Amino acid sequence: MSETTAPPRAAAEFWFDPLCPWAWMTSRWMGEVEKVRDVDVTWSVMSLSVLNEGRDLPEEYRALMDQGWGPVRVITAARAAHGDDVVKPLYDAIGSRIHHQTLGFDEAIAGGLAEVGLPASLAEAASSEEHDEALRASHQRAIDMVGDDVGTPVVAVDGVAFFGPVVTPAPKGEAAGLLWDGCVLVARTPGFYELKRSRTEGPIFDTEG
Repeated sequence: MSETTAPPRAAAEFWFDPLCPWAWMTSRWMGEVEKVRDVDVTWSVMSLSVLNEGRDLPEEYRALMDQGWGPVRVITAARAAHGDDVVKPLYDAIGSRIHHQTLGFDEAIAGGLAEVGLPASLAEAASSEEHDEALRASHQRAIDMVGDDVGTPVVAVDGVAFFGPVVTPAPKGEAAGLLWDGCVLVARTPGFYELKRSRTEGPIFDTEG
């Protein structure tokens, strides 16, 4: 009898901006996918502030983009100082404070660093350009795969990337796995670009944080 070997685990990369509620929703789905599919996820940053540089934006949104540098800079600085393993826990800690507790960015950063056990001094990166080169490089890797007419999140699996999925609420269990299967299928279809309908609901967050 010949031995059978398990199929190789898929390698995925998930790009997020901590301030984006839709990326947060999709990240909750991705966490569910990890439980029900053989996939290893690398978590990486991109930035709506970078994406919207030089664009003519409404004043309120421009102010958000100006503030939006902070969380993603801090996560980039944390990765540089403490390695890849801190990225997802810090994203979870900051994101839960932004999207569930509706805290301001500075308070979310401070609380997130404390929760993960990282130095409070990393919060200084929010107003520093020291790590912007690494931030921009991570952002650009996502844009190179999907183009600059999208936002966050971007997901890549085995070198094939797509924007989204934009979904609310985040599916759980096997429902999350089935959505993943479908996303991978269409992303790997040559010439496939877009499947979309108008959103009729805002993000529906689970009770958390």
